[in-house]
Amino acid sequence: MLNFPQNLAGVYIDGQWSHGPQALTVVNPASEQVLAHVDGADESAVDLAVAAAQRAFGGWSGTPSVVRAGYLRAIAEGVQARRERLIQLQACNNGKPLFEAGIDVDDVIATFNYYATLADGLDERQDTSVPLPTDEFSARVRREPCGVVGLIVPWNFPMVTTAWKVAPALAAGCCVVLKPSEVTPLAELELAAIIAECGVPQGVFNLVCGTGLAVGAPMAAHRRIAKVSFTGSNAVGVQVMQRAAETVKGVSLELGGKSALLVLEDADLDLAVELASGGGYFNAGQMCSATSRVLVARPLYNEFLQRLKARAEAIVQGDPFEPGTEMGALVNRAQYQRVLGHIQAGLAAGAVLVTGGARPAALPVGYFVQPTVLTDVPLDSALWNEEIFGPVLCVRPFDSEAEAIELANDSDFGLVASVVSADTVRAETVANALQAGLVWINAPQVIFPQTAWGGYKQSSLGRELGPWGLQAFQEIKHVVRASL
Repeated sequence: MLNFPQNLAGVYIDGQWSHGPQALTVVNPASEQVLAHVDGADESAVDLAVAAAQRAFGGWSGTPSVVRAGYLRAIAEGVQARRERLIQLQACNNGKPLFEAGIDVDDVIATFNYYATLADGLDERQDTSVPLPTDEFSARVRREPCGVVGLIVPWNFPMVTTAWKVAPALAAGCCVVLKPSEVTPLAELELAAIIAECGVPQGVFNLVCGTGLAVGAPMAAHRRIAKVSFTGSNAVGVQVMQRAAETVKGVSLELGGKSALLVLEDADLDLAVELASGGGYFNAGQMCSATSRVLVARPLYNEFLQRLKARAEAIVQGDPFEPGTEMGALVNRAQYQRVLGHIQAGLAAGAVLVTGGARPAALPVGYFVQPTVLTDVPLDSALWNEEIFGPVLCVRPFDSEAEAIELANDSDFGLVASVVSADTVRAETVANALQAGLVWINAPQVIFPQTAWGGYKQSSLGRELGPWGLQAFQEIKHVVRASL
């Protein structure tokens, strides 16, 4: 088990570590034991971080993109060199099993390497000519870094969502002020140390730990921050957008989801059950992409439900460091109580409990909730419509493809969806009809840096990953010149 100093510095500004006035207690959710104390900061540190980033911006944005690419590759190599330690940090701080933490760390490496590749040659692609309907003028479009950016990241995938924002921002030539979650800051602190060791110029990357009120809110409203990118709940996302509106700055939001998995009547049942389990129970269901509404063709419904119940009950929960552990704990007591409260409210509204719904009897300590399956969930209930962020699957039969699509699309969210069918042409047609930013067909929730992340409706504003993630940190400038 990792050991930590009594009080970790939670502020990294202009190449220097320092302590702040906020005492943040970091807990291991699997044991409920205190892991560390992090000295977080407040609005004054945000001001210092933004000032440092402003001073660094001219030099960094003017650095050849091939040089910026080299820094990104060095960061990826630094993460690779500390892979085992970072996996342990994720497991300790987030409660996720080692194999899940390993996927996270590998995602970080892949993301920094991908944006290093995009940064290579970016200078040559910065200016593009624009055809005009006259010879009297010529025009070009230019992509430029938008300036100092504020990045606010959540607790469910520490360091992963950070990489999704930091890597494209640095590739574009922006300077960064990062606010990690106060619940899970340890991996981000390690990542900051790696970035420092790679020699990234002072002020280009800055980190300020603290609460949303003390640090996040001032970042969103700061007049010298050109763009805010936030990942988290819809309620907080609305607040971020409102504060950003005070200075009319750019905003990207990656928010909630209430996604559907559609099991068509020709589906392979074994595959469907595995995809439902993965879509609902990976990371203990703490995913904005959780396919927590499972829609099953009626001829398969009873058999599917029986197999899903058996699969859920076979999942091994416990210490994330035990090799056989398949599902870890929820991130903290508040989330544990929230999930159990949603389950109880759903049952009170008429839902039927198939399995789970409580703490595992063998795990009296830690924020564990059993993998849960519910049926007959009312369509107007919070359990069916709201993001639970826990290991809870709601299963419902459907009688036609049109009904399944209608049920899937009947949501305020539209992040992802999954389709299971032996007929790939039919599956593609259904995928095209779903109002979601990413649809998987007969596949687990694989995410590649090359493909966009983001959704429809209240799930997202903008896109991350792929070239779209880079463009999120660029401004568009047109230059029109009279012909002489």
